[in-house]
Amino acid sequence: MRLRLLTWDVKDTLLRVRHTVGEQYSLEAKLHGIQVEAEALDKSFLAAFRTQDKLLPNYGLSQGLSSQQWWVEIVKKTFRLCGVSDERVLSPLAENLYREFCSAKNWEVFSDVKDTLIHCDKLGIHMAVISNFDSRLEQILANCDLRQHFQFVLTSEDVGISKPDHRIFIKALGLAKVEPEQAMHIGDHVLKDYLAAKAVGMESYLICREKEQLTEAEELVPKAHILHSLQQLNSLLK
Repeated sequence: MRLRLLTWDVKDTLLRVRHTVGEQYSLEAKLHGIQVEAEALDKSFLAAFRTQDKLLPNYGLSQGLSSQQWWVEIVKKTFRLCGVSDERVLSPLAENLYREFCSAKNWEVFSDVKDTLIHCDKLGIHMAVISNFDSRLEQILANCDLRQHFQFVLTSEDVGISKPDHRIFIKALGLAKVEPEQAMHIGDHVLKDYLAAKAVGMESYLICREKEQLTEAEELVPKAHILHSLQQLNSLLK
């Protein structure tokens, strides 16, 4: 059956952050007169994120939070763990980091992405995004000159459901008015992308640009469904 919908994960599939969280936070802190090492901030962020995500999954939406409130609190917790506790500094610092995250300067589009998206457009394949991300994703894609390739962008904040929950894929299929066997999903996560899409009946491929990703992938994903570059997808779609 002819492919009618191609859905994409975004982070680490189409683009990636240029700098570590610690580097971004450290640079912003300097603007507020605070010196904190990037390495220490990286460790603190990981601890703060894990705690927050466990207590308030999917941006705390079910507890009445907005994604902005959720992220701002993570930034504050990260700095508190590094010994910065002055709320007069933390609030504007966290708000600035939340806003600046959308900037194209913070993101790198993988070199094989734009040609692939243009190729899919020329083939007349409708495309969309399914991502565990917040509402800023639309702006990030626009700032990175990618938004125009997608019919719609579906985030876990939009739906209130995050991958690998099959309902976010079902929602995308419903919006596009296609059957699962008429759709394909591309992502970098074995469970949240490849297996989750397969579970609803979609064709699925896993993008593994780095050798480190292959160890887990090869145990669960057939080699024919592992892409080392999106140029391989161009060949498949021909």
